[in-house]
Amino acid sequence: MDTIIELKDLRVEYPAQARGQGPKLAVRDLNLRVSAGQVFGFLGPNGAGKTTTMNVLLGFIPPTGGGASLFGVDVRQPIARQRIGYLPELTYYYKFLTAEELLRFYARIFGLTRSEADQRIETLIQLVELEPARKRPIKSYSKGMQQRVGLAQALINNPDLLILDEPTSGLDPLGRMKVREIIQRLKNEGKTVFFSSHELGEVETVCDRVAIINQGQLKMEGAVSDLTEKHQANLEQIFLDLIGYQTQAPAQSPK
Repeated sequence: MDTIIELKDLRVEYPAQARGQGPKLAVRDLNLRVSAGQVFGFLGPNGAGKTTTMNVLLGFIPPTGGGASLFGVDVRQPIARQRIGYLPELTYYYKFLTAEELLRFYARIFGLTRSEADQRIETLIQLVELEPARKRPIKSYSKGMQQRVGLAQALINNPDLLILDEPTSGLDPLGRMKVREIIQRLKNEGKTVFFSSHELGEVETVCDRVAIINQGQLKMEGAVSDLTEKHQANLEQIFLDLIGYQTQAPAQSPK
């Protein structure tokens, strides 16, 4: 299978925040490979280095050491990012625009012709199930609807790779289910999806493979089915064990 994402000894340091402090090491010699057509879950507690790693892939920050590539091209080359779509954890859109207007705006950014844009917008509005609300301003949308229009935006250029940062954050069960269904449809179309999430039940349901990092280091990587069978536990318990979280027994009520 073709390699879509590859990290080789990736290292990212941030400058010291105060005098007398050393630099903060956010990602430590991370090695990872994601193959074409996979739904890959990138997991870790807050501050583990997930968003920093994604920011390297997206070209927002340079690596301090090692390297990263997309489709075999170094991420420092702009051409590496022509075939990706990105949904940040917090979306910021012009709320006075409708979903249709927003997608047309992004279609122009990617240089789509009018006919290409019309076709993509129709396809995506149906994919994310926003047909009844397509001409309503985004400010009137629920959190789940805003997340779905964000997914449509990330797909306007028909990317081969989709990078999602916490795509189900803050959504209710119905919203999470709809996002999960969209990810499954994208997989069926042969897309590669790389996403971070704290919703481990969702990850276990939708992902082919996962990687768990903590303090910038890779702790575990593999097929979800293999990991759960090997450890005889669900993904949430495996995650908690890896990061060293100890569950506390409930306090005994006084007799």
